Amino acid sequence: MIRAQAKRALREAGALGRFPTNVAEIISISRAKEVHEDVLNESGFLAKLRKKAGSALKSALSKVLGVFEAGSGLIFIDRSMLLVKQTFVRLHEAAHAFLPWQRPMYAVVEDCEHSLAPEVAELFDREANVFAAEVLFQLDAFSEEAEGEPFGIMTPVRLHKKYGASIYASIRQYVSKNHRTCVVLVINPPTLVSGDGFRATLRRVVPSMRFAAQYLSVRWADSFTPDDEIGALIPIGKRRSSGKRRIELVDDNGVRHECIAEAFTQTRQVFVLIHVTHALTGATVLVA
Repeated sequence: MIRAQAKRALREAGALGRFPTNVAEIISISRAKEVHEDVLNESGFLAKLRKKAGSALKSALSKVLGVFEAGSGLIFIDRSMLLVKQTFVRLHEAAHAFLPWQRPMYAVVEDCEHSLAPEVAELFDREANVFAAEVLFQLDAFSEEAEGEPFGIMTPVRLHKKYGASIYASIRQYVSKNHRTCVVLVINPPTLVSGDGFRATLRRVVPSMRFAAQYLSVRWADSFTPDDEIGALIPIGKRRSSGKRRIELVDDNGVRHECIAEAFTQTRQVFVLIHVTHALTGATVLVA
C-alpha cells in the first residue's frame, strides 16, 4: 500500500526516471509547503506550535528534526542537519502530508531520530519512512541499477549521489533489498584505547531477507578491536576502505559458510559488508 502511494507521488510529480528525485515537486503535489528558514531553532517557535496543536500533537522524544503542521500544510526542517539527511526528513514530512489516512491524524507532527530510525515500532512513523525510501530510491530503480554492477560495498557508495541519498541510506537500501545472503554491520567510529589499539561499538545490523532467514543464531559482538576478525577490517587513519577478506559464519543449522567481508567508512560510521559465498564443513564460529 505504501509502495503504491509512493509510485503515485512519483508519477504525479513527474519524477519517475528523473534522478535525483525532485523533493520540492513531491512536497508540492502533497499539498504542502516547505518553510526554508531555520525557524525550528528559534526560541519559542516550537512552544507556539505545540500550544496551537493541543492534544492533537504528536510530540518528539528528542531533538526535533522535522515538523509537519497539517492545517497550514507547512513543513519545517532543522537546517543544521547534513543536506543528504535533510532530503530524507523532507520526504518523511511529505509522507505525513501525502498519505491520505495520515494527514488528518494530528494537527502537528514532530519528528526526531527515534521516529526516523528504520526500526521504529510505531506504524505511523514506519509508513512515513518507507514512503520516503521508496520515493528517494525510485521504487526498484536503485536496486536494479545496483544489480548491474559488481557486488560490493563500493557499488552503493558510487550510486548515492545520483539518487541524492546519504551513503548510509544507500548501503542500507542495497543490502536490505538484495537477493543475496548478505548483511552489513553499521559500526560507530573507532575510539583509541591504550597503546595502538581501538574499540568500535556496534550501532546497527542490516540483513538481507535471505541472511535474516538463515542466520538468526549469529550473535554479533557489542564492540570490536583490531584483534578480532571484524575489527581488523575497520579502516584507520586516512584509509576509507579495507579490501576484501575471507571470514566464516555458522548458519542456524550449524553449517559453516565461507564469506567475503569488506569495510568502508565516510568517517561518521564504518560499514562492514559480509556476503555468504558457499558452505564448508564442521561448525566453528569465528565472529563472536
